[in-house]
Amino acid sequence: METIQARKVCVRGVVQGVGFRPLVYQLALRNNLKGHVFNTSGDVTITVEGLSGDMESFINQLRANPPPQSRIESIDIEEQPVEGFQGFEIRESRIRKDEYQLVSPDIATCRFCLSEIFNESERRYQYPFTNCTNCGPRFTIIEDMPYDRGNTTMRRFTMCPECSREYNDTDNRRFHAQPNACPICGPALKIIDPSGNDVTGDPLAIAADLLKQGRILAIKGLGGFLLACDATDDRAVDLLRKRKKRGFKPFAVMVSGIEEAKRYCDISREEEGLLTSPQSPVVLLKNRASSNGMSFLVAPNTIYIGIMLPYTPLHHLLLEKTARPLVMTSGNISEEPIAAGNEEALKRLSGIADYFLIHNRDICSRYDDSVAMVVNHKARIVRRARGFAPYPIHLTYISASILACGAEVKNSFCLTRETHAFLSQHIGDLENLETLEHFEDTIRLYKTLFHIEPEIIAHDMHPDYLSTRYALDFAKTNGLRCVPVQHHHAHIVSCMADNGVTEPVIGVAFDGTGYGEDGAIWGGEFLLADYSGFKRLAHFEYVPLPGGKAAIERPYRMALSYLFKIFGDDTFSLDLPFLKNADRDEMDLIRTQIKRRINAPYTSSCGRLFDAVSALLNIRRESDYEGQAAVELEAVADISVDKGYPFEIMEEKGIRVVSFDGTVKAIVEDIAGGIPASEISGRFHATIADVILTVCRGLVEETKIEKVALSGGVFQNRLLVERTIKRLESGGITVLTHHDVPANDGGIALGQAVIANYVRG
Repeated sequence: METIQARKVCVRGVVQGVGFRPLVYQLALRNNLKGHVFNTSGDVTITVEGLSGDMESFINQLRANPPPQSRIESIDIEEQPVEGFQGFEIRESRIRKDEYQLVSPDIATCRFCLSEIFNESERRYQYPFTNCTNCGPRFTIIEDMPYDRGNTTMRRFTMCPECSREYNDTDNRRFHAQPNACPICGPALKIIDPSGNDVTGDPLAIAADLLKQGRILAIKGLGGFLLACDATDDRAVDLLRKRKKRGFKPFAVMVSGIEEAKRYCDISREEEGLLTSPQSPVVLLKNRASSNGMSFLVAPNTIYIGIMLPYTPLHHLLLEKTARPLVMTSGNISEEPIAAGNEEALKRLSGIADYFLIHNRDICSRYDDSVAMVVNHKARIVRRARGFAPYPIHLTYISASILACGAEVKNSFCLTRETHAFLSQHIGDLENLETLEHFEDTIRLYKTLFHIEPEIIAHDMHPDYLSTRYALDFAKTNGLRCVPVQHHHAHIVSCMADNGVTEPVIGVAFDGTGYGEDGAIWGGEFLLADYSGFKRLAHFEYVPLPGGKAAIERPYRMALSYLFKIFGDDTFSLDLPFLKNADRDEMDLIRTQIKRRINAPYTSSCGRLFDAVSALLNIRRESDYEGQAAVELEAVADISVDKGYPFEIMEEKGIRVVSFDGTVKAIVEDIAGGIPASEISGRFHATIADVILTVCRGLVEETKIEKVALSGGVFQNRLLVERTIKRLESGGITVLTHHDVPANDGGIALGQAVIANYVRG
């Protein structure tokens, strides 16, 4: 006869805020077990007593069918003395000093809650804050762990008797759902004008009518305000651009469902999976919207458009009432962080929004929408935020506690503890005080949530980045060691960590700007890299960057830099359309800058080469946003053209140097010969892929290392990535690319943190 046994089961991972304790309770009853379960600062602790077979069945069911949004990392089981429990219960949470728990990202509305808000017989009919244990706000309302209502911004809302009954009902899907609420006891909407005056009436109906009238609304969402307008209304979209100072940078668009998305875009199976996932990111899709009524001004001069589906009840209700796609873009003036508080939004967005749709649930952490794309049938994160952060990147080693401060553009930071690297949500460009304050506030929140006190500070080598200055000040104030990390080394190690690779690789780091060890601006780099160091094996030939930042904002300056290098003063007589509108005095000035090395630092940047070719083809002479020239160059490319232009690989002091003089000469000849820009762009993309293959093949032969990691913002270019992977893999080379971490500077902090751990000495 079997005897009663007892076990203590500790479960770690994302196991709070996802319905884990309710599931444990139900499984325990189903398997005739007695005991209890409670949250701690570090795990979910379960004590069960019963027959061994029932306990084995309980553990197997827990492993096989955990709550949909949970992520179990480990289950530790210990024998316990039998205490003779009479039932099974959920007990109060316990704080354990120095332990930490993973935090669930916010989760898109589940189908059950969606059904409720559109069912007139349900008490949450049209309630915009409906949620359950499977969906709704998590990270954006959590102030501390354990995840209990008292540690969230929902603590001000006392549950009504009916909500309380659901919360305590073991058979209800809202059993222990911390944000549980209804129209009687929960958060509420209202509409105000830019002066803060209330607009009377049904807020949802009024908001929908205003959007249909072409008005711009600031809408308070999960992690901050979004600016919304009718995406089919040219006047409204143009007005939003002017007020937001957005220029040409594409807007994201929210549509009601997957079928409507297919009206505007070509969507693969993998892209559909991303769109409809619980993370519900903005997905960059092949655009055919202009033929279906969407305004061209939403995403001008691009082939991709960012589409997302509604991820909160509020969004679903607005889309249903407006019956049209809506621009949904971050609630800020360009280069500032997203507005989060009601008063803050009124102050910062009154010059943009005609009305404000607000609510009274506070936001603990600003949280932009994530952006993703699918390349070669694999999802790749472009901007990591809502739905993904703060879930950690798993490390293959036990790390010291490190704060890595990231780059200046597309900043995110990274805090490490044990085997977890907590890469923050997208912070933004650290170019103003407001974004720096967001950066500092979010660091404080992560330190609190995950109980991390950094021992080491890592930062970019660039001395003038605000992230570098913050790192140096923080280290000095706290008596900590600082580790400077070269930008492109961080890129490559970020890709390695994203793939769980620890052995040395050949790294191809292509981007616009990165401070080099020789003081030049790097960006077309081939490195032999591992976690502890790197060696520069090859790079693009240096060319002047006339005017420094001015050349980044005005790609025609980079085109002239290449032309003056190759043709000298004969540049002035070249028969190129892009030169016909050029200012001769400015050309003379640029020529003088280059000759005399006046504010014309050298750069090996691949991004600047893309800029130059875009300007040569008269596609984009001046850039309104980062990467615009390259985006529009890719947009015109004929993908059927796969024959590259000539280039030369030289050797200088034992390092391979790639010269594009032959490439630029051939492009100039093709332009003069009337070859279409689409064909030239296709050949240029093929050229860069050919360069990568040729250099890497030589380095593989030299080093005997057959893994190549691709990182840097240039590798957001799908055409280039697809061609590069095809060439390298056909040559028997293993290719590592980014998936969970952005290839752009949004992933830099992860690489910095990993490197700092290995060079701390």
